[in-house]
Amino acid sequence: MAQTDMKSFLRSQWTPIVLIGALAIVTAIVSLVAGLAVQTFWTEILIRIILVTGFYIFIGNSGIFAFGHAAFACIGGYVAAWLSMDMMFKQIMLSGLPVWVQNTQLMPWIAALAGFVVSGVIAGIIGAVIVRLSDIAASIATFAFLLVVNRIFSNWDSVTGGVAPLTNIPQLGGIWMNFLFMAGALLIAWVFQNSRIGLMLRASRDDEVAALASGISVYRMRLTAFAISGAVMGCGGAIYSFFLGILTVDVFYMSLTFLLLVMLVVGGAGSLTGVVVGVVLVSCVSEVLRMAEEGVALGGHQIALPLGMQQIVLGIFMIFVLINRADGLTGGRELKWPGRARKSGAAALERTEQPS
Repeated sequence: MAQTDMKSFLRSQWTPIVLIGALAIVTAIVSLVAGLAVQTFWTEILIRIILVTGFYIFIGNSGIFAFGHAAFACIGGYVAAWLSMDMMFKQIMLSGLPVWVQNTQLMPWIAALAGFVVSGVIAGIIGAVIVRLSDIAASIATFAFLLVVNRIFSNWDSVTGGVAPLTNIPQLGGIWMNFLFMAGALLIAWVFQNSRIGLMLRASRDDEVAALASGISVYRMRLTAFAISGAVMGCGGAIYSFFLGILTVDVFYMSLTFLLLVMLVVGGAGSLTGVVVGVVLVSCVSEVLRMAEEGVALGGHQIALPLGMQQIVLGIFMIFVLINRADGLTGGRELKWPGRARKSGAAALERTEQPS
């Protein structure tokens, strides 16, 4: 009986177990044998998985493309920076902050959780208006929200420093601390998409009219997903600010939005597996292109791609994937329990061997 229960549990949770397990193995290998450059690159991949997961929780489950979620990452990043920076620096450079914030210096992981909560609350307030709109109007409204947040943070000198970078931001910790936050983001996304609200939201994504006829409150489901996705984005933005050690408004703007959406679309916006596949693949391609832009020594000559080719190639790559696989490389499917494939294969073999 216990063995049956364990097998049933593993089958139902197979996707997060494999994804987190595989990422843990790679993280262990990188932390033990790789150099600092590779460790830094892999840490950034882990952080990008958190950010793309934030996009996925709303886009993947609702079917509505949101172009402004990087705004919540910006909010979370600044909240975490405000709460964890050196108090003397804040009192001198950020005089517009409340006194209690100027006199507070939290541990980075607590500040990241604060970014999670604040971004989630703001996403709930903003989402209460945005998710009432039609699909296209909602997408445009999220983009407009990103523009508004960027302009406010760029000009609010006494609170954000304006366009000047914020420094003295502490580090979160080693590669494993970033891994733990990444695993938490994946688990939040998995629990939500398999919850009652997540399943009803996915049903409304496939057929909104039928969902409404069944008594499903599409507005409430979308608002819940919007708030949770905003919270995860805020946490990802906080961790990204700790990773960079220096923070500017434009870090969370167009270039990051474009990159994260490419990762989501290429991997497959309909599955959590697609999030991980898209982030890892696009990050590797992007890194190769970045190195090519810096130049490669070949036969005594320095050969380099023109600046901007990284974005151009990534855009072409996304178009190519959309033309050939509209649902991304994973086809919007999660990882399958291996026993199921063996069983179906054996059944097919048995049918072919039966006499007609």
